[in-house]
Amino acid sequence: MTQAQSAPDAARLQEIAADLIARAKSAGADHAEASVAESRHTELSVRDGNLEDIERSESLDAGVRVFVGQRQAGVAFSDLSEQGRQFTVERAIAMARAAPEDPFAALADPERLCTNPPRLDLFEAVEWSPEELEAIANRVEKAARAIEGVTMTDTAFASYGQGAAAYATTTGFNSGWRKSQFGYGASVIAGKDGAMERDYAATSARRGADLKSPEEIGTEAGERAAQRVGPQKIKSGVMPVVFDRRVATAFLSAFCGAISGPSVARGVSFLRDKMGEKVFGDGIVIVDDPHRDWGHASCPFDGEGTVNARSNIIEDGRLTTWFLNSSAARQLALEPTGHARRNMGGPPGAGPTNLHLEPGQASRDELIAQAGDGLLVTEMFGPSLNANTGDWSVGVSGYRIAGGQIDHPVSEVTVAGNLIEIFARLVPGSDLEFRGAVNAPSVCVDAISVGGL
Repeated sequence: MTQAQSAPDAARLQEIAADLIARAKSAGADHAEASVAESRHTELSVRDGNLEDIERSESLDAGVRVFVGQRQAGVAFSDLSEQGRQFTVERAIAMARAAPEDPFAALADPERLCTNPPRLDLFEAVEWSPEELEAIANRVEKAARAIEGVTMTDTAFASYGQGAAAYATTTGFNSGWRKSQFGYGASVIAGKDGAMERDYAATSARRGADLKSPEEIGTEAGERAAQRVGPQKIKSGVMPVVFDRRVATAFLSAFCGAISGPSVARGVSFLRDKMGEKVFGDGIVIVDDPHRDWGHASCPFDGEGTVNARSNIIEDGRLTTWFLNSSAARQLALEPTGHARRNMGGPPGAGPTNLHLEPGQASRDELIAQAGDGLLVTEMFGPSLNANTGDWSVGVSGYRIAGGQIDHPVSEVTVAGNLIEIFARLVPGSDLEFRGAVNAPSVCVDAISVGGL
């Protein structure tokens, strides 16, 4: 690794954002906000010990949203020349004047702005050279190919990136931050007697010290693929299902969509009438923490520049809040919660930052033992969710559980149920790891419909 020589500069992006809102005011906007983001990313892949592909991308993008009375319009663009900035601002104002009035459209209330953003550790000032990336990817592949049964590499990769972002408003907010990202992984194929199965493993982090070793990731990918060879069918029925931690996050993603303020305000949420009620079982805690150092989705303020903070979204199974931006809060006659999510050039959405389900007491193996006869899910695909009712189904593969132990791999299976009922029965394991923006331990649902033969 080498020291970064010319990392994206948040201060420069703040200057651009300030210029954009000044132009908007001069051109006739009552208020305006501007977002600017810069990113640099390098990714390299190998196969059979040979360099297969290397990609380098750089981008500098901006978005401006303007208000003319109760009318608004936003534009995203990448031409940041003098002419490009002026043209974009003028176009946005013209669009706003032609837009319908929105009684809830406005910037965040000035008294809610984050005047003293916390300093978060999100940026490691190092670079990985192409030679280092190739060496790491080769180590991952070598470890994966060393696993008995692995016959082929789909891909092994390593990457690093740097970025910066800034946000400014005509109400006096202007701030930004920098971030870095490192990662590597592999997808490999295992086979026996003409049957082949694919699986993967990967790790990513804001700093290198938080990554698992290339050998650990390669071994995980190889073992997962080898264990999946020779899947069988499973008989349909209602049974206990254990969801591995890498797929258990799907429940949290669905949960977040259901408590998004804009969805609740539109009435398109299966949890719209559940505020203050038990949604999960006793003792269940779901945490959103925007200020976790080195967190994948950490940010010192929310997408509207307002104060954000760690909060328990679920406390002892009970729903405590929606994810509210300013607009949704006004529609619902509630207070914003600091969960606005930036949308380059458009109105902000609402959602989590670093979200996780607090771990339980039982290990993954203990959850499997407690399941008795059931199913262990390790991969999901093609999910379907009715946002109004919570009816949910998803294609899965994994392993049959028999007598409290993993028996044999299975595929071509569908798991289905209602998320309101699933949430109430969900039991978390103890194997939580922070590997992304949304994290969960393995979880068990004691009775769920499984479709097979």
